[in-house]
Amino acid sequence: MTDKLITDVSDHILTITFNRPEKMNALDPDSFYLLAQALYRLQTEDDLRVGIIQANGDHFTSGLELDKWAPIFASGEAPQLPEKHLDPYGVSGDLLTKPLIIAAQGLCYTSGLELLLNTDIRLATAATRFAQLEVKRGIYPCGGGTVRLPEEIGWARAQRYLLTGDEFSGQQAYDWGMITELCDQENLHSRARELAEKIAAAAPLGVRAALTSSKTARLQGDRAALNCVFSDMGKVLKSEDAMEGVRSFLERRPAEFKGR
Repeated sequence: MTDKLITDVSDHILTITFNRPEKMNALDPDSFYLLAQALYRLQTEDDLRVGIIQANGDHFTSGLELDKWAPIFASGEAPQLPEKHLDPYGVSGDLLTKPLIIAAQGLCYTSGLELLLNTDIRLATAATRFAQLEVKRGIYPCGGGTVRLPEEIGWARAQRYLLTGDEFSGQQAYDWGMITELCDQENLHSRARELAEKIAAAAPLGVRAALTSSKTARLQGDRAALNCVFSDMGKVLKSEDAMEGVRSFLERRPAEFKGR
């Protein structure tokens, strides 16, 4: 039996790979908990600066294995996460404060689309097929899709897809601003890695502060984010990395950041 989810660490990057291509990477509860465990690791290990979520095979994910999730949903409560797990959908518990890149190909249905909507940099192929199919299965999206899809593509357009379960393409998603870049499938994972390396080479405290400010604006409003800009900048400027940034500028060389 192969691992359902593979993790790899190198150069300050945590790569998380769905590995059930024979099941079109359908998300069962075991895979969900493994993903939540991996994201907790990204959040809490100081050496890790950025994460990638990708999938082996032709499809990112066909969505939930509904027969295995139905009893969990029937409880009327969010899945209970053990200690040292972080909700991949940002619905409950603490939020991830480090950058997360996702690379989607083939089918990216239901839970896959909602996972993508809770990431920061999103790559896909033009032919990737997105859908919130839940209304065709007797349920509705509960991983943040009802909130985030309207934010991303506009209210009326989002309802067109949330209420019908119809598909839209990677090209459409890119045109609407939901996708960062379109890639050929053969270059999808290498491009995700390239972007992750750029982030990992930047100052970790600065990156996290920028991401936190952006998320604060999104979740709490622009004024809440603007109120923290200068106080947070003061904290970052006291870091060793900020001093290294100035030295590297004066010495005209690439900076070597330590995350301190």
